Amino acid sequence: QVHFVESGGGLVTPGGSLRLSCTASGWTRDYGAIGWFRQAPGKWREGIACISGIDGATYYADSVRGRFTISRGAAANTAYLDLNNLKPEDTANYFCAADDPQTSDWYLCEKSPVENTRGPGTPVTVSS
Repeated sequence: QVHFVESGGGLVTPGGSLRLSCTASGWTRDYGAIGWFRQAPGKWREGIACISGIDGATYYADSVRGRFTISRGAAANTAYLDLNNLKPEDTANYFCAADDPQTSDWYLCEKSPVENTRGPGTPVTVSS
């Protein structure tokens, strides 16, 4: 079973930037797609940026497209999320999750059950 550890969150003023990182232990050939999700207090989980396990394509939620960038590390079990032009509504707990190599970027963000692979997350607070 994969276990993610996320880091890089913190307090930032509106318009600022952060870089989040996540690394998974227990990564095997059973995993291929990887993505970032967030959950704000009282709100449902949102898949915001995902990488396809099939072809490396990327998917972004409308709320972050053009401001956030997902990338993969040299190892398949590592992913980064660059957050730019942060807004107060980006305040949330950010976490990684994964799915099998046949999972597309869109499916991981929008449909995959992620509770079994997600990490505890790293909190991001955007406030002046």
